[in-house]
Amino acid sequence: MIATKDTEPAHRAAVLPAQRTCEHRPPCPTAEASDREAAHLVASHPEQGWGLLCNGVVLFDDTGELLPDGSSVAPHRRS
Repeated sequence: MIATKDTEPAHRAAVLPAQRTCEHRPPCPTAEASDREAAHLVASHPEQGWGLLCNGVVLFDDTGELLPDGSSVAPHRRS
């Protein structure tokens, strides 16, 4: 699909974290922060085992994470 002014490819349709402004008070931790998992859940898909946090992090049920920059964090125990 070729992007035009009226359409854009599905992979570009999502708001990128750099463009997103958290409106929560206090603001949610950034995706780079060590406490990034404390951000508000904005989309939940428990049937698929993942949720999207306000900071753009995809959090999986096994505690693994996919960060907005495409890097991943291996599953870990929460403290």
